[in-house]
Amino acid sequence: MQVIADLRALWPLREFRKLFAVRLVSQSADGMFQVGLATLFFFSPENASTAGGVAAAFAVLLLPFTVVGPWAGVLLDRWRRRQVLLVGNLVRVGLTLTIALLMVTDGVGPAVYVLALVALSVNRFLLSALSASLPRVVDGPLLLTANSLTPTLGTAAAGVGGGIGFVLGWVLPAGRVRDAAALVVAAAVMATASALAARIAPDRLGPSDRSDAAQLRAALGTLARGLVEGARYLVARGTPARALGVMAYTRFLYGVVFIASVLIARNLLADPADSRAGLAAFAAVLGATAVGFAAAVVLTPTLSPRTGVHGWIAGCLGLAAVSQGVIAVTYERVPLLIAAAVLGLGAQGTKIAVDTIVQRDTADAYRGRAFALYDVLYNAAFVGAAALAAAVLPDTGWSRPLFAVLTVGYVLGALGYGFAARRAPEAVPVG
Repeated sequence: MQVIADLRALWPLREFRKLFAVRLVSQSADGMFQVGLATLFFFSPENASTAGGVAAAFAVLLLPFTVVGPWAGVLLDRWRRRQVLLVGNLVRVGLTLTIALLMVTDGVGPAVYVLALVALSVNRFLLSALSASLPRVVDGPLLLTANSLTPTLGTAAAGVGGGIGFVLGWVLPAGRVRDAAALVVAAAVMATASALAARIAPDRLGPSDRSDAAQLRAALGTLARGLVEGARYLVARGTPARALGVMAYTRFLYGVVFIASVLIARNLLADPADSRAGLAAFAAVLGATAVGFAAAVVLTPTLSPRTGVHGWIAGCLGLAAVSQGVIAVTYERVPLLIAAAVLGLGAQGTKIAVDTIVQRDTADAYRGRAFALYDVLYNAAFVGAAALAAAVLPDTGWSRPLFAVLTVGYVLGALGYGFAARRAPEAVPVG
């Protein structure tokens, strides 16, 4: 298979392996941390079981990420990205241990929520740094394979970490110690990620040109202008702006589906009064989605050279449309899990292609801002989806007319993006 040949060519790249290790370990810690939050916000008996409640919780979690994004872009274009990975993970260690201590001593209160939001915001900053760093250790045709491998296996690592957190929640007796256990383990893994980042040379991940302290302060003071300049650059390049546009569009549609899945798992696939059964049902949905993610890592580098990266995006949107057509017909467990796997393939295949386009066609001096804008659009689209879901979803999560509309939305996205890609000239890749 082509993917095996590409992986054999990719693996000897020593600096890539180092960066890849940081991603896998860091995202496994993310999974442990986020499972604890999911249990707290969505699958504890006293918390959200309605469409409005779930949507509000997601909005609260994601709005700080949207605020962090622009600042991250300015800093990632000026700070050494290796130092961001090293220090950022240490900051997360401190935040996570503080949350664990508060949960053991005082229980869940406002301070826990605030610190959790800060920790998740730091996480998005780190993911932006990882994405902006990848072209510094991989270039040429192998960049597509690297983009297939790293985000998808990073997501898989987060799934493994989440599974560990889930198991800890089942085997430990109920109480504050159980609530804190996954966080303590996650903090240890975050510390390991920081140690792995220390193996990378300080200047290896860029950026090529860095500012001194005075220039950095000036850049932070002119944040809005810098983002506008970055956006204008991406629009002038053409392909990165279109890729970000289709990413935001599909993220909006996926956000509605995701919130519906939480509600379906809790209120239709399980007894609404049994939060643990609802969590298990939702874990099954996430597992099926992960199968789709894994398929994307194999199929994207194998098929996209034949279809073209833009044709692959259009095809992935078509697959997503099929998945929503299935759910519009039935919410029974087996068809729902199959639809989740197909949607996972379509969503991750699109993301891999979008990441590749943005990295390949954006100059290094603008990559940090490009991925900061990526994060802003990514999370703002999900917040918008949460607002829509709160307004239109029933508390059961399933609505045949809504899933029919989502089906049409994915079809229109595939046709619109394919038409725009054919009419527009292809950007010349940059180094």
